[in-house]
Amino acid sequence: MKIMVTIKRVIDYAVKIRVKPDKTGVVTQNVKMSMNPFCEIALEEALRIRESGLASEVIAVSMGPSQSIDTLRTGLAMGADRGIHVEANHSLYPLSVAKILKKLVEIEKPGLLILGKQAIDDDCNQTGQMIAGLLNWPQGTFASKVVLDKEKQVATVDREVDDGIETLSLNLPAVITTDLRLNQPRYATLPNIMKAKSKPIKKFTPEELNVEIKSDLEIVEVTEPPKRKSGVIVSSVDELIDKLKNEANVI
Repeated sequence: MKIMVTIKRVIDYAVKIRVKPDKTGVVTQNVKMSMNPFCEIALEEALRIRESGLASEVIAVSMGPSQSIDTLRTGLAMGADRGIHVEANHSLYPLSVAKILKKLVEIEKPGLLILGKQAIDDDCNQTGQMIAGLLNWPQGTFASKVVLDKEKQVATVDREVDDGIETLSLNLPAVITTDLRLNQPRYATLPNIMKAKSKPIKKFTPEELNVEIKSDLEIVEVTEPPKRKSGVIVSSVDELIDKLKNEANVI
């Protein structure tokens, strides 16, 4: 069984985000980029499934400009067997990504598609659900535990919900999106980084896959969140209650 995993290149989580002067987006030039943390978790889970003998191959997929290949190489260094890069120099929104993924699934025919539940740049949390709908595959989102039964061709997924843990049984092929507590991603070792340079990466364009890229969203304006006001030190409990009641209006 093949497992396909999506990898997105995003601004590194430790970087302070700056909004462009014209408020059309955030500054990405000369900014450190890295793999989306939820994608790292998705890839780690796929690698663990392969290492347990339940999968034969892990394919990493990334979409975006040519620089996305660097992020793809990181995935290969972590242990993915090969990569697929769909080059697109314009913004890709969830529905377009899902349509491209559908075409790649039709080509590669994986038994399991694993995605991070969301990307930390747009926080959309939509692609996994959309690709499951387009493929008409069962889906398990926000997975905190995944167990595969190769004989029965079933994936059991635990997911955290407001009331506790919900357990789903999915017939394969299926789509799974990963939550933070699923696993702890591994670091790429130096020998594996060197090996990754020789691993194959197949390239496509949306046009070659017969996918029309069009935006279903319009970004009106991007602004920074309001700055937090400085705190106030009160001298007594009575003063605190007065402020909470008359200024904050919370009691």
